Amino acid sequence: MYIYIMSGNTLILSLCCLFFSFAKTTGSAQQITMQNHENTILTPSYLQTGDTIAIVAPSGILKNRNGEIQHAVNMLKEWGLHAVIGKHVFNQANHFAGTDEERCQDLQKAMDDPKIKAIWCARGGYGTVRILDGLDWTKFRKNPKWIIGYSDITALHNQIHNEGFESIHAIMCTSLQDDASTIKESISTFKSAIFGQPITYTLKGSKYNKAGSTSGRLVGGNLTMLHTMLGSNTSIDTSGKILFIEEIGEYKYHIDRMLQSLKRAGYFDHCKGVIVGDMTKLRKNTTLWGTSVEQLILDALADYDFPIAFNMPAGHEKDNRALILGRTVNLTVNNGQSTIFFKNN
Repeated sequence: MYIYIMSGNTLILSLCCLFFSFAKTTGSAQQITMQNHENTILTPSYLQTGDTIAIVAPSGILKNRNGEIQHAVNMLKEWGLHAVIGKHVFNQANHFAGTDEERCQDLQKAMDDPKIKAIWCARGGYGTVRILDGLDWTKFRKNPKWIIGYSDITALHNQIHNEGFESIHAIMCTSLQDDASTIKESISTFKSAIFGQPITYTLKGSKYNKAGSTSGRLVGGNLTMLHTMLGSNTSIDTSGKILFIEEIGEYKYHIDRMLQSLKRAGYFDHCKGVIVGDMTKLRKNTTLWGTSVEQLILDALADYDFPIAFNMPAGHEKDNRALILGRTVNLTVNNGQSTIFFKNN
């Protein structure tokens, strides 16, 4: 329900040979299947005029945020789209927008409904990881749709990637609390992403950039969430891929600790490159770290020779430009500037 506004000894030896031959063949087939699944990332259908987007809240509470949700509905209407709001979006269960069951139910309904062409998360905060294991992806796999959000929604992005589909790291409904003129690029790139318009970014240079050129599928999101997923089925394999990271409200030593944990888990061993987004509102510890956060990241990744690009305007700042996760990108990094070119699928 909505509220409207995807010899014996010879025989034994022969049987043993047959068994190990079968096991080897079966293992190879399984490996090929896994590799094919990993290399096949499907693109949901882009939106068209008249399509419907569901607004759901899989994470934090939306207390006194009705105005922003209505603003989101109005903006979609201006674009020729319809919006439906999940039944439990404005529910309150302590920290969360409803109980785990209610938030899961809203998301599941939107995932299963063939009339819904995209799912836009109302806000982040915390809570998505609590409902991940309750989701059934059977119908989504047959009828995939865009899921849009950032921050805590990184948990969903990871799961969607492992299911074999692209998703969109972009603004959420509560981002519209800001004056539209101050988030112009955030809105326009979000619109471009859902309607299938080309996306290319030229980033301002940085003395911290690690030069080089590479290509690979873009994955990632919020660093804390990537770290949280380690050891679970929702953790992503970054082999042959380009990793995007952003963060908010952390101590520098927390950022280093998470990078070191990812590093020890082999996260960067076969990575093709790293794009660093906003590192916002970093907290000051009584014992100062001693370097910039950029240098911290370079030091943590000093053992790898892939390019690293800083100054991607994506994350928890007003300028939060859309990224198509799972899409192959060409990344070129120099001190003077970096370019990110999203290939058309």
